[in-house]
Amino acid sequence: MTTVLEIVTDPAHGGRWTSLRAGDREWLWQGTAAGRDQVSPGDAFVDAGGLEECVPTVRGAPDHGDAWSRPWKRDGDTDTVHCDRFALRRTIRGTADGAEADYVLHADPGFPFVWAAHALLDLSPRASLRLRDGAPARLFPEAAPLLDRPWPNGAPWVEGDWPTPLGLPLDRFGPDDGTAVGAVVDASRACVHDGTGRLAFALEADGQPLSIAVWRNLGGFPAEHPYRSTGVEPMLGRVFDLADAGPGDAARVPASGEVRWRLTLGAACRCP
Repeated sequence: MTTVLEIVTDPAHGGRWTSLRAGDREWLWQGTAAGRDQVSPGDAFVDAGGLEECVPTVRGAPDHGDAWSRPWKRDGDTDTVHCDRFALRRTIRGTADGAEADYVLHADPGFPFVWAAHALLDLSPRASLRLRDGAPARLFPEAAPLLDRPWPNGAPWVEGDWPTPLGLPLDRFGPDDGTAVGAVVDASRACVHDGTGRLAFALEADGQPLSIAVWRNLGGFPAEHPYRSTGVEPMLGRVFDLADAGPGDAARVPASGEVRWRLTLGAACRCP
């Protein structure tokens, strides 16, 4: 599409978004891991960068979900993937302000899931992230060494307020410092500022938990051969791992057998 945002996807290889371009600016980071075009369901995740469709979980099993490792079928401007317990349909269209992606997930009523637009962005150390001030932000165990207090025994997460939950500033990406931390923030809008570039996300879904996940890996992950990867990830759900979901932490399929949601992207920031 040739509007404010140009989006390229790869249905044959998990529906991954391989390019998100605004003029001369490419927003998506590309990894160097080999073998992304040869995976099958059940294979270990290959971090090729871009934006992955992670569903029905992000962390846990299967790692990064069940859709990234399967071929999607394209029909016009709509891509569909069929997994063991659900089917997901995605339609991406250009708009006057950027682009929007409409999703429909079909599954048995009551089916719980987490979905994330796992967007890894090519950001400079000067980049910043704007979310709603004071929004509850969940931090996960990898953040324990960076906090201003001990990690509670056995806790799957702890919670503070954006932008500095429990003393950890997360609104700046900064230079590589050997750390890696993930957070899930109770917000439905986010805006990335990097130099003169702006990239805004907004998520809508009736009756489902909406979040923005943040992945700030500044050369701290993986333990062997770490690299830099920074993610801003609109989510349905409030946890990375579906297995950790408590009441209200996961999206759930209603009696109709389908869940619909919309992801809007643009260059105009409307965050509070």
